[in-house]
Amino acid sequence: MDEPWKLLALAPLDVELLKGLFADMPVEVVVPAERTAEAVTDAIVDAEIVMGDWSGLRLSAAQIAAAKRLAFVQQPSVGVDVLDLDALVAAGVPAANAAGANAISVAEWCIGAAYACLRWLAWADHQMRDGGWPQMDIARRGGGELTGRRVGIIGMGQIGVECAKRFVAVGADVAHWSRTRRDGDEAGGAPWLELDELIARSDLLVIVIALSPETRGLIHAGRLAALPKGAYVINAARGGIVDEDAMLAAINSGALAGAALDVYATEPLPVDSPLRSEDRVLLSPHAGGATREAQGRLIRAVIDNVRRAVTGEPVHHVVNGLDPVIRRR
Repeated sequence: MDEPWKLLALAPLDVELLKGLFADMPVEVVVPAERTAEAVTDAIVDAEIVMGDWSGLRLSAAQIAAAKRLAFVQQPSVGVDVLDLDALVAAGVPAANAAGANAISVAEWCIGAAYACLRWLAWADHQMRDGGWPQMDIARRGGGELTGRRVGIIGMGQIGVECAKRFVAVGADVAHWSRTRRDGDEAGGAPWLELDELIARSDLLVIVIALSPETRGLIHAGRLAALPKGAYVINAARGGIVDEDAMLAAINSGALAGAALDVYATEPLPVDSPLRSEDRVLLSPHAGGATREAQGRLIRAVIDNVRRAVTGEPVHHVVNGLDPVIRRR
């Protein structure tokens, strides 16, 4: 009988829970001695499978080079920016994500954030709790109805498609840009436009594109300045895509009406971040996908892929272009 596969789990979950998830597989679950890069480097030497982290622990090129037995990396999230994909390709190690697991949850967060921005719900709640009655002030702050508003979606993966369906359903005028051109039928009813054309028409810009070297800094000061006066920005992708300083300056100048952010260039958001003191920015703690339904789908996706890996079936959602059949080393 083959020895159990050694699975190093980096996610911040109880080790007994992790062992229970893989109890019916030939898998031995281990965790780092502590949640530090040094502990990961020590633990990865004997690992054959790594289940990644979503809250700070990265998988670096040096760690991958030290993991001579590493055969597969399963990221328990959609984003894979914590993995050095180039190093994994060089080492011949397939990496997979949990694509689609949180698509509905993040799309619902985006449309909820759009309503919250346009109707100033968080601001009004704060004013009411301080004893105010800002009934007439809300209209003076701008915003209004989502119906008929021009919405631009940047990114048309599964989250983008779910966003488009929902914005179309409430009567918004929706278009999108993605690196792969899609027609409206493929994109939830939102036609494709060139990026700068999309930005120039978007009263509400929704960002749900993956972070990559090509998309880092995509929404820079120039593109923010090209948005219509009084537009809103909603970012549920990654913080590195939007220039936060330029966005805040545009809000302070009145060029933009406001924003809703679920992601930040630095996470957790620093206590002294100027974003925390701007009441025209709705802040959310990277929780767009944090629903019980999404977490259940994510866990099922991870378990299924690890099962496929150890039984020789092709794994799903490989993100670095390698063979999806996992081979032991």
